[in-house]
Amino acid sequence: MNGVAAYVWLIPLCPLIAAAVTALLPRQQRRLASGLAIGAISLSFLLSVLSFLPCLTRTADERVPRFLVNFDWVQLGSGFLRLGWMVDPMSAAMLVMVSFVGGLIFIYSVGYMANDENFTRFFCYLSLFAAAMLGLVVANSLLLLFICWEIVGLASYLLIGFWFHKPAAAAAARKAFVTTRIGDIGLLLGMVWLYSETGSLVFYDEGRGCLEQTALSALASKTLAGGMAVTTSISILIFCGAAGKSGQIPLHVWLPDAMEGPTPVSALIHAATMVAAGVFLVARMHPLMSLGSGLQVVAWVGALTAVFAASIAVAQTDIKRILAYSTISQLGYMMLGLGTGGVAVGMFHLFTHAFFKALLFLGAGSVIHGCHGEQDIRRMGGLRKLMPVTFATYGVGMMALAGFPLFFSGFWSKDAILHAAHTWPISKGPFLLGLLGTLLTAFYMTRQMLYVFFGTNRSTTRALAVSHGIHESAPTMTMPLVVLALFSVTLGFLGTPVWPWFDAFIAGRSAHWALHHLTEALPTMGLSTIIVLIGTSAGWWCYGRGQIAQSPFRDTLAGFAPRLYSLLRDRWRVDEFYAATFQALNQALAELCDLLDRRIWGGMVRLITAAAEGFCALSRWADDQVINGGFEHACRRLSRSGGILSACQDGQIRNYLRVVAVAVVLLMLWLLMGESL
Repeated sequence: MNGVAAYVWLIPLCPLIAAAVTALLPRQQRRLASGLAIGAISLSFLLSVLSFLPCLTRTADERVPRFLVNFDWVQLGSGFLRLGWMVDPMSAAMLVMVSFVGGLIFIYSVGYMANDENFTRFFCYLSLFAAAMLGLVVANSLLLLFICWEIVGLASYLLIGFWFHKPAAAAAARKAFVTTRIGDIGLLLGMVWLYSETGSLVFYDEGRGCLEQTALSALASKTLAGGMAVTTSISILIFCGAAGKSGQIPLHVWLPDAMEGPTPVSALIHAATMVAAGVFLVARMHPLMSLGSGLQVVAWVGALTAVFAASIAVAQTDIKRILAYSTISQLGYMMLGLGTGGVAVGMFHLFTHAFFKALLFLGAGSVIHGCHGEQDIRRMGGLRKLMPVTFATYGVGMMALAGFPLFFSGFWSKDAILHAAHTWPISKGPFLLGLLGTLLTAFYMTRQMLYVFFGTNRSTTRALAVSHGIHESAPTMTMPLVVLALFSVTLGFLGTPVWPWFDAFIAGRSAHWALHHLTEALPTMGLSTIIVLIGTSAGWWCYGRGQIAQSPFRDTLAGFAPRLYSLLRDRWRVDEFYAATFQALNQALAELCDLLDRRIWGGMVRLITAAAEGFCALSRWADDQVINGGFEHACRRLSRSGGILSACQDGQIRNYLRVVAVAVVLLMLWLLMGESL
């Protein structure tokens, strides 16, 4: 056991212990609960940094450094089901990112949830969530990953429905739990199939792992009856789980409703943890998915999701819901990058997105907090002077998300995805969809900025009057925004075409300056820059020329295409479609099952019950009347006979003599009668 593997299990254990201790604390121990949670995630961050450092070393043959521990867990027949944990460059970077961004969100939550009566329970759930996500990252077994995967789902259910007294929050929690379970069924089936083919769910195990050359070579030669490769089938099943967790169509419907939870939960789920789990799973299983056509499915689903979600965000008015659909869109870009460019391309956008999307969600939380719970962007406006720190940091996040050139991380990571899609030999369709998504992203983020921070305040409530209602958030909320804004700018320079450090780090190579890569990427960079500027200009033209002030509650797009705008505002009516089809079918099947249960199976049960009761009644009658009655009658006869005999044997000698005398007389009469005859 090497030094890194010796303590990597402590990284998820720290927040898990904090969650267990916090669960036992009384509600009044607010400071202790937050201190335990922040201290545990800080310790996990320090251990993650220590795990990250050895991954920076390069071997002579420049192989990917992996530090792992595997062990037997449960005996199955003659063999053992093995588990293990691992640190490699991808998981090490994820550990640092999850613990760091999660720690900032924990600190932010102290200020945001300060007045919540269930403050202690909230930090218990946060710690459980962080522990599950960190455990998922270090897992060297698909089974251990799946266990942590399900704990992530449980923690998300608890956090989304944290304000369970609100019917919308309770419904959103159930929706998230059920929808992600649908995808998890596919993941579970893929796991079982993979185990049946390879005999192992451990990723790397000295040549015996399911992602190592021996197992992959054996899988590559197998096909199904229809000609589909076994690797493709298993990859698609595993991708179902990733699509559920990462909100890819058609399993995206839970993610926007997750906004019903507290804003720190939205930031945690949508930035660095839950939704990133699906992308991480695809990246981890990339060696398997690259053998068949699984990555093609990933690329097309990602591209369609990116455009689909971005189009919906164009017509939303809830500040958090806009960011939610933006998250779905960006997750689609990550899947597109994984499908067309490889692990480093998709994961780089995951890392940059974690910082600027956490910044945007926490910034939105600051706006909501400062506006006393208001989330409708049509009732905001003019906040850039009233909330200057929030405005400046939110602007950085907006430009990073939109992909403004050169100085923002989102530009470099999204451009790498577009470049990979452009050079993808199979089809140019995902590239064109990616460009359209870029245009829509720049448009709806410009629209949101103009509605929220520019113009005059449009609040209709006296409590939110400009001068004394709206205020800047506390330092515990604004300082994390400043830190996240700093990383949203600087992180992108780790993955530029000139110095592709992140790509080399993931691949286990040494990074080198490559000026010639810049010339290859310039056409895509120039095209994406033009598209971003067009989208931003279109947003300004529609909303920045006094259009909002004229009619804040009538969107400019509604005037151009009212039917299309209505469709986008209603989220393409996907939920209504599901309600009319799958939910209606499920309801009909439920009613049929209820009918069968009540009338058929229930009737059969009642018939059998009646027959059993009749048999019991007959048995009771036979027992009472025949068996018991006959026995009692015989007993009475015997008793009477015994009484007669008892009367004859009363112990009186004179009675005995009388009987003898009578008997003698009768005997003599009988003898005399016999002689006379």
